[in-house]
Formats: sequence, structure tokens, C-alpha cells
Amino acid sequence: MGDRTVLRDVRVFDGDGFGEPSSVVIDGDLIGVEPQAGPDASAAVVDGGGGYLLPGLIDCHIHLVDEGTLHKLASYGVTTALDMGTWPPSLVDSLRGVGGVTDIRSSGVGASQPTSRHAQRGRPVSGMVTGVEDADGWVADRVAEGADYIKVVIDLPGFDQPTLDALVVAAHARGKQVIMHASSFEAVRMAQSAGADVATHAPLDRAMDEQGVARMVADGRISVPTLAMMEGIAANIPGPSYEAARVSVAELYRAGVPVLAGTDANEATGVPASPPFGESLHHELELLVGAGLSTLDTLRAATILPAQYFALPDRGAIQPGWRADLVLLSGDPLADIRATRLVERVWCAGVEHEVYQPAHQ
Repeated sequence: MGDRTVLRDVRVFDGDGFGEPSSVVIDGDLIGVEPQAGPDASAAVVDGGGGYLLPGLIDCHIHLVDEGTLHKLASYGVTTALDMGTWPPSLVDSLRGVGGVTDIRSSGVGASQPTSRHAQRGRPVSGMVTGVEDADGWVADRVAEGADYIKVVIDLPGFDQPTLDALVVAAHARGKQVIMHASSFEAVRMAQSAGADVATHAPLDRAMDEQGVARMVADGRISVPTLAMMEGIAANIPGPSYEAARVSVAELYRAGVPVLAGTDANEATGVPASPPFGESLHHELELLVGAGLSTLDTLRAATILPAQYFALPDRGAIQPGWRADLVLLSGDPLADIRATRLVERVWCAGVEHEVYQPAHQ
């Protein structure tokens, strides 16, 4: 626990909008309560200048590299990141619980079918699942390594439906969510049939149809479309259509499917696009608005909704007793989502982190 800090003259985002200028207390690593009687002489005071205070942003799809990843994310106001495929377990473990930077959750290595394109990019043996007979043991190994959820890559030709089904059954039996990589129409269909909890990416060959969208609604599924990555792939490879991904997100949102913000930020070699850590989340928010989300729902897609759907009960909102993950902006992102880039100050569990300076140029 550290010292107390009072942020004065800030407009606090409450999930529905920004309030009138008020104060927020940082008490160690948590959001505290301002004393009722008189000023707190022991607290440092920060003048927010009438700025806009958001809960720390959450990126629902990244790939860790090293501790530098956490600093890059934090410098842009991304205080929680959900890793969707990093190995070995020792690397992931070394990045958990690092103070003063972005907090992570991770799947560890994801499941790949040995003959798929993803598998040919140098995936470790521990990520290979040949068939149904491997599924239960593979999931058990990931759980033993500390995986927070299970990631499965549907890269066709690759997994057959029975193997996907078996992976989901094994994960759910151990209380783990399943996030399935699905960037084509058929992959999304297979993920739905298997009962995946989250479909990450969006189809680049053909937009989701009415039946697929309705099934997402009926089954209570979640979408993390990673439009920043989809845009990058479409720009770099002949054939894929960003418009198919954008239309899919628009239809999912109109139907009421929860759409969460994720970027697929990475620094891997041999991949079709590498959205940059931190900055790409702000671009993702702009792309979500471009796909039809309101600015309010876009902010929720990077704050309270990921906290709710990924079982992070101590963050995603600004209220006493929750993690002091905070981002102070100089502009109103409800009026213009591009204002999320106007980051003035960032706190990760109460520890202030240096802000990426070119954002102010």
C-alpha cells in the first residue's frame, strides 16, 4: 500500500457518461473514499484541470513479448491486457503481478492443429492437438500451467469439429472459458457449433449471416473482433476483405451481442500484421465507432464489459475498493472517440506510469 492521492476537478466516467467535476481518491493500490470532514493533509493533490477520468483501459487480445510490453501498454492507458497465446509458461509467469505496469491474464500457448498454417509458424509442440484423443490431456496441461482461459486456433484446413467440441468440453469441465480464433465465415460457424464462449477476430472472407448472428445472441456468446488486426491483414494480403469484418461487427452490435475491444497487438515475425502495443487499442476504438458502435458503448467495450465477461471483478469502473487503474484525458471521448488518445496521466493499481509523449504532439 502506498500514500493517498486526491485527484481534484475530474469528470468521472460512471459507465453511462461523465459527471460534473469532482474528486477521486487513490488509497494505495485501490480507489479510496475522501474524508467527510475537511481536507486530508496527508494526501498528495493532483489538479485534474476539468479532465475526463476513465477506468484503466482493457485490451482483450494481445500477445506478450517481455516486460517492455507492459510498459508500452501502460503508457497509452491500457492497464489490463488479456494475452491470447504466449509461451513458455515461465515467461508468462514472470510477467504476472509486476507492480506499476499493466496487469495481465493469459491463455499460455493456444491449441493448434499440426497441419494448419499457424502450426507452421513455429508453434511449440505443447500447442499441438492432433485429434479428439488429445483434447482432455492438453487442456489439463494448460490448466496445470496456470492458464486463465483456453485459446483455440481455428485455422482451416485444420481442426475438425469433433476435436473442437472435445476441447470445449474439457475446458468447461475445468471451469475455463474458451476463446476461439475465427477469422473466416466457416471458422466462426465451427466455433459456434463447438460452444466457444468468445469468438476472437471477425470473418474476412464473408460477413456473418443472419443465422450466425442470431445464434450468437441465442447462445450468449461474446465477440472480440480485433478490427485493427483485420484491417492490417486486409491491407497486406490480397483477398481478405475488411468490409466483411466491419459489417459482421455492425450486425452483431445491432443484434445485441457484446462486442469487446481487442487488438491482437504483437511483435511476431511471419504474421500478416502487427498492431502496436497500446496505440492500437485507441485505433480499435475508432474502428468500432466506424462499425456503428456508439462512443458510450465503445468506452464500455474497453472498460466494464471486459471486466464483467472475463471475471475481473475489481476493475473496469471507478468506485471505492476497486483497483486504482485510472486514465486522465484532456478531451471528451463521448463527443469524439479520438479523445482517448489525449492521455494526460495513467495510474496502474495506484502507481503513476509515464505517458507516451508523442500523444501530445
